[in-house]
Amino acid sequence: MKYLFVFLIFFSSTLKGQSVLNFDKRFVECEDKWVAFQKDKNGTYPYGFIYIDAKAGLTLNYEGNFTISEGGAFIPKKLDSSNLKVRLQPNQVHVAFIPENKFSELQIPAIPEWLKFYKADSASIERLFNWGYMYNGWNECAKALTYLKKAEKINPNFKGLLVELAYSYNCLSQFDKAIFVLQNALETNSTDAYINKELIYAQIKSGQLDKASESCKKAITVCNDKTYNGENCYNLLHSYFLIKDKVNFNLWLPETKKWTISNASLTKSINTMEVEMAK
Repeated sequence: MKYLFVFLIFFSSTLKGQSVLNFDKRFVECEDKWVAFQKDKNGTYPYGFIYIDAKAGLTLNYEGNFTISEGGAFIPKKLDSSNLKVRLQPNQVHVAFIPENKFSELQIPAIPEWLKFYKADSASIERLFNWGYMYNGWNECAKALTYLKKAEKINPNFKGLLVELAYSYNCLSQFDKAIFVLQNALETNSTDAYINKELIYAQIKSGQLDKASESCKKAITVCNDKTYNGENCYNLLHSYFLIKDKVNFNLWLPETKKWTISNASLTKSINTMEVEMAK
């Protein structure tokens, strides 16, 4: 019984130290945060500070490893060199925020002194746009908007900004906002294929199929870049298929086949829809 009691005390203390680390955060949620990684094979926790480098993107400033004592204290073992920077890619790895009450044990400041050099021009429109673009690329569209809206207040006509805003709105299913922004963008750049693609997508998703059809026809006519013609036509055709609109489905079928002929996957899907619609 005595040995069991001692074991339970040890086990409880260990859990107490580990329970403050909740490994439920993705890298993209950890900007300007001290984080710990899951315990490695040596029983230690790698840790560091995640921030955004304007050129490299999301970056880890790796500080070293720490262990957790029986009493729950964090015991650090820092790198021999000053630091090691690791570029991060969005993935399924989950990390834990290090609680502020453990900073003193790890001998780390709340905000590293060196971070100010990466924040020097953080309010510039170029930096705000780039960060918004990066977060959109990581499918963190709500976070992207926080930067893109700030950029919009500085200069709504900044190159690429409106369509990047629209991408965020489409990603968040805020299609009316996307359409409004994209229509403004088209006033000065009517032949841009990517802007037209985002508009057609928003119109389709908001159920405005007649307008999407007109936009699709226009894009095919005025855009020199034909990259998105197949995607635009297919999305429109598929929407007509879903609502069993045979007239418009058959109207767009030849055009869709024309622009998707080199895409085996889309061709197979189109043929399947065609057979179903013919029944």
